[in-house]
Amino acid sequence: QVQLVESGGGLVQPGGSLRLSCTASGFAFSSSTMRWFRQAPGTGRRLVATISGGGSTNYVDFVKGRFSISRDNAKNTVYLQMNSLKPEDTAVYYCYADLVAGRWGLGTQVTVSS
Repeated sequence: QVQLVESGGGLVQPGGSLRLSCTASGFAFSSSTMRWFRQAPGTGRRLVATISGGGSTNYVDFVKGRFSISRDNAKNTVYLQMNSLKPEDTAVYYCYADLVAGRWGLGTQVTVSS
């Protein structure tokens, strides 16, 4: 059974940091490109960062230089290190696996507020 379980969200002040984790099961994790999306209230899901099975990374402009995606294939886990957080980063964050397209976890809430 395919599962994607996100964790690590919370409330953080502007300028702070959080590290999100997504643990996957039920598919060949190491072979899958993994992505992080986010969804702010009243908006659709937006791609944030991508990492290939081989470790190549890509970021959307609004997080470049602040966010870093990584993976540990031995743990079937993908991470999103978020630094210099801004109020506009407030959203529910989801991980996504290309290999099992269309499957989503419950997400983890990130709130950036003073």
